[in-house]
Amino acid sequence: MATESENVKMSDNTMPRGDLCTRTLAMPADTNPSGDIFGGWLMSQMDIAGGVLASQIAEGRVATIAVDGMTFHRPVYVGDVVCVYGDIERIGNTSMVLHLESWVLRRNQSPRIKVTEATFTFVAIDSEGRPRPVRRDEVAV
Repeated sequence: MATESENVKMSDNTMPRGDLCTRTLAMPADTNPSGDIFGGWLMSQMDIAGGVLASQIAEGRVATIAVDGMTFHRPVYVGDVVCVYGDIERIGNTSMVLHLESWVLRRNQSPRIKVTEATFTFVAIDSEGRPRPVRRDEVAV
């Protein structure tokens, strides 16, 4: 449960960082034993969203190689619309680091609420699964 100071800090953070990558509905099959949405499900949604953005940047196949700083700010409930936003932090020769945030739209409530954030690192790969260069000159950062 968030403290009062955390609530104030989070309420100031009312705009997602980056572009919308995916949107999905949290369903009953995605719950943990406590009835909240399982954190692993949410992490997989973020990985999917990051993969969408990374593959656009890399113009092809990518693989997740690291997840850092995964922070769960609030629970996600059945019926929440989960929106994952992504922003480029850094692009290297073969890899890219993306900041991803999950926000929810709760039924009959507003505004949206940031529930999770993390830094994902992806590497561009060729058809054999080997790292390949990212054409940085064509990427708008």
